[in-house]
Amino acid sequence: MNFSFWFWFTKIIKKMIFKRFIYSKMISLQHKIKPNMKKIAIFSLIIIALAACGSKNSNNENVKMAKVTVVKQISAAEFRNLIMDYEQNPKTWIFKGERPCVVDFYADWCRPCKMIAPIMEELAQEYQGKIDFYKVNTDKEQELSGVFEIQSIPAILFCPKQGKPAMQAGAMQKADYQKIINEFLLGIKDSTNVTK
Repeated sequence: MNFSFWFWFTKIIKKMIFKRFIYSKMISLQHKIKPNMKKIAIFSLIIIALAACGSKNSNNENVKMAKVTVVKQISAAEFRNLIMDYEQNPKTWIFKGERPCVVDFYADWCRPCKMIAPIMEELAQEYQGKIDFYKVNTDKEQELSGVFEIQSIPAILFCPKQGKPAMQAGAMQKADYQKIINEFLLGIKDSTNVTK
């Protein structure tokens, strides 16, 4: 009797210890698996969301990439080479370009500048081959901004092939820019013949 009691007692104790060990391992695994499962679920949701958004953005990027930027970003040195050398001729305007040009003085932080940027791109495409379009960042090219005494932006410099340039400060509508380009730069007095 004594033997069977100890036999069963040890067997039960071993089972309890084994169950407790297995249970504790399962609990520890469960605690390890639950956060990992949460991480995996969150990660997979993020991947799905990015894939969904990415497909929309990639289409937009393809459309944006198809648009060719016609307005050229220039520095002060390029301005001196392409348009006018204000260092050699500080008092007189001597235009160096082959065609009349429009120069957009802007800054990245300027909202009105951002509003007219697409208008300048459209105008550059419409007048391609007739007028050159440039843009100058006033924060980076402060010397050039100082030469033209630019106090507010956007400031648009209209440079005819012959004669002195004209500066227009502030944002305007596309039709207003077209009128200035046609009359001042191209010499077209009839504003109904806009670009053709």
